[in-house]
Amino acid sequence: MLDLIIKNGSCYINKDLKNHDIAIRDGKIVEIGKIDSEAKEIFDAKGLTVLPGCIDTQTHFREPGSTDTEDLNSGSRAAIAGGITAVFEMPNTNPPTSTKKEFQRKLDLAKNRMYCSYAFYFGATADNANELADLKNLEGCCGIKLFAGSSTGNLLVADEKDIEIVFQNSSKVVAVHSEDEAILNINKKLIKNGDVHSHPIWRSEECAISSTRRIVRIAERYNKKAHILHITTKQEIDFLSQHKGNITFEITPQHLTIYAPDCYDKLGTYAQMNPPLRDKSHYDRLWYAVKNNFNDTIGSDHAPHLKVNKDKDYPNSPSGMPGVQTLMPVMLNHINDGKLTLEQLINLVCENPVKIFGIKNKGFIKESFDADFTIVDLNKVIEIKNEKIESKCGWSPFNGYKLKGTPVATIINGEIKMKDGVILGEPTGKAIEFI
Repeated sequence: MLDLIIKNGSCYINKDLKNHDIAIRDGKIVEIGKIDSEAKEIFDAKGLTVLPGCIDTQTHFREPGSTDTEDLNSGSRAAIAGGITAVFEMPNTNPPTSTKKEFQRKLDLAKNRMYCSYAFYFGATADNANELADLKNLEGCCGIKLFAGSSTGNLLVADEKDIEIVFQNSSKVVAVHSEDEAILNINKKLIKNGDVHSHPIWRSEECAISSTRRIVRIAERYNKKAHILHITTKQEIDFLSQHKGNITFEITPQHLTIYAPDCYDKLGTYAQMNPPLRDKSHYDRLWYAVKNNFNDTIGSDHAPHLKVNKDKDYPNSPSGMPGVQTLMPVMLNHINDGKLTLEQLINLVCENPVKIFGIKNKGFIKESFDADFTIVDLNKVIEIKNEKIESKCGWSPFNGYKLKGTPVATIINGEIKMKDGVILGEPTGKAIEFI
């Protein structure tokens, strides 16, 4: 007896949409084709598109530490509500996830509390090189996170010699928050109190490209993998397109959807994030990278803050916004607008994360692979509303946006965890396995 059959869907297999049924037993895909066997459960996907489970490779779920803002349970609910089946979660918590003991603590906190599959980044510091060299077989570890510029939390490796030590000793992909700390400090005089429009002036284009050049130079010198997060500038796009191979990079849905000065006019400090939202010339170049397949991943950089804190006067307001629940609807809307293809999106949220980070048995609809699916209705129009956001923060920068195309079901390890916006069952997410 099969556990589940997904019937009548248009399934994304081998870069094509095929009308197949998918049979699932014990959390794995066991057969693809015309299936007449009996199953405990049938999911009728008629009129729907069945995608491999989509992965968000940059989220901040704030636990341990700021659990009033988010925790592993609430963050994972937001993920599955938005069709995300697996997340990579960041180490800038309190205390930071920068020792094996704290890493194990996070795995313990996740067990039986997270709805989606999960992996955690190990935080780089100026003095934990020995631990960074010994992460190859650490359960649930997706990579090393390096903050080259200060952001939320106290994980910062700013000096070039310390960044070199991190790369020299890295045993996993190093994911980098790439801003130049020295330039950030020099530019502090440009901050205008009460004026969030000064945010991208303080955290300038030069601050971003200076850091990214340094990171690439060091990674290439040691022949190590660097994945540069939330790229925001046209200068970085032009530079990184010439440095592929061991260097990969991410763009967020926010930077592909809203830009300055409009975003600051409309959203105020709710548009504040690091690195910042910039003007349309940068937005256009980011889209150029997506259309020409220079960009490697889309990550939400889900970084929630409570409204009471976002409402503070700039620069006392914190940087960051939620995004794990809206990543897929926002990007599916861009597909409907003709800005990218479904194949390009699946490369960015399924296939490329698998290749870059060495994820086992996910990202593709194949026999013997994990039965993870993001089932979408490409024609359904939804409106993003703050009251429907599962994150504890209770808001979205896309509040009021009408979007065409949305996930209508999330299936993880063969279990339907979200259907038509309703979260189902208990949190049974597991740690992601790596090659």
